[in-house]
Amino acid sequence: MQLIWLRSDLRIDDNTALSSACQRGPTVALWIASPGQWQNHDDAACKVDFWLRNLRQLGQSLQALNIPLLIRHTDSWAEVPEAVLEVCRQHNIEAVHWNDEYGVNEARRDQATARLLEQAGIGAHGHLDQLLFKPGSVLTRSGHYFQVFSQFKRVCLEHLHRSLPARAPRVQRQRAVAIASDPIPAHIEGFDGTPAALREHWPAGEDEAHQRLARFLDECVEDYPQQRDLPAVAGTSQLSPYLAAGVISPRQCLHAALASNQGEFDSGNAGVQTWVNELLWREFYKHILVGYPQVSRHRAFRAHTEALPWRNAPEDLQAWKEGRTGFPIIDAAMRQLLHTGWMHNRLRMIVAMFLSKNLLIDWREGERHFMRHLIDGDLAANNGGWQWSASTGTDAVPYFRIFNPVTQSQRFDSKGIFIRHWLPELRQMDDKYIHLPMKSADLFATNYYTSPVVDLESSRQRALDAFKGLSTWQDQRETI
Repeated sequence: MQLIWLRSDLRIDDNTALSSACQRGPTVALWIASPGQWQNHDDAACKVDFWLRNLRQLGQSLQALNIPLLIRHTDSWAEVPEAVLEVCRQHNIEAVHWNDEYGVNEARRDQATARLLEQAGIGAHGHLDQLLFKPGSVLTRSGHYFQVFSQFKRVCLEHLHRSLPARAPRVQRQRAVAIASDPIPAHIEGFDGTPAALREHWPAGEDEAHQRLARFLDECVEDYPQQRDLPAVAGTSQLSPYLAAGVISPRQCLHAALASNQGEFDSGNAGVQTWVNELLWREFYKHILVGYPQVSRHRAFRAHTEALPWRNAPEDLQAWKEGRTGFPIIDAAMRQLLHTGWMHNRLRMIVAMFLSKNLLIDWREGERHFMRHLIDGDLAANNGGWQWSASTGTDAVPYFRIFNPVTQSQRFDSKGIFIRHWLPELRQMDDKYIHLPMKSADLFATNYYTSPVVDLESSRQRALDAFKGLSTWQDQRETI
């Protein structure tokens, strides 16, 4: 008997570990809830709810294949190895299969589980599934992990031109085994309160993920290079929650994108090329987790930036969290996050740079807030994005490049369509002033909207001075 231990791979098709287990013999599936660990990782309630909804769909698909689904509960990952071993002993399991996850805690959990299983004479097999390339297989000429995306991308494309990563063989229906499936919990204590509207916005299941992918490639990808920056337009795939939970795989996305472009990477549809580029950014940040594990420990990739004089400004931080900064594009974006569990990528960069530069508040405060609300919360992507915006990370934006939220708003939401949707108090504001209502002479309109929490010009200079001082300190340190 084989065991497939499910984690962030809640699908049947193109599931490497599941396929490998089923090829070796009768298979049982296991999923473990670890709410204490999830709370330590700041996982959002809507994300846990999304896991459970997808798990229920997956349970039905497994049942059709005669694969029982067992559910176990531990508080933390420290208890997981014993929980897996107990299942193995209970059901006479010969080998356990799982798809590798990345991050310091994930690696420790899996290593401890493998050691315990091997001591008990049970096979332990990790599989490459979340990524196109195994970490450590895409390196610089000197044998180090890349720190610059463009260089990483070039090597990845060279590999992909030679051969595409193969999808896992389809799982076949097996003979019924005398093991009953466990009921899937409707909720996990501590992760309640997901609104029905949010669930409706993110339906569960592999079919939904593939329908989204097909619609995107059929209807949107051609205009993706232009429309992906417009928050009022549904111009992105909105597949990130499904990728984060493993309801769809990056291999499936890559194969489908290339099939829509006659197999071409660097010719034909520019939208496909741009979207493949985004898949490789996702890949890059996960490789960074492995190559530079300090980012899993809430440390800056660029160690010298730990000396930045971050402000302790709880009122400003709370105004940012609640969408009360007085800058409409910031506030609309933060309200989108609170109501949908998701934020448009362009807006993620704008609000992150506003917090870390204009408010000079530690990027980790923003990273944590995002994780506590994002349905697509992913350590690698979230950390990578925040450190990019804060100029503390790998391949980060130069510290002197600071987005102006007003000009960003004018450029990417020129008519204020997105702003009006999320800020009903500004629906009557004209297009000229909706990006910064304080400049309007209509005092009645501005009475319903908060004043800016910060002056953009002086706060920009404050950030520049902080980073310049850091650079001077670093230069002096290196000459000692």
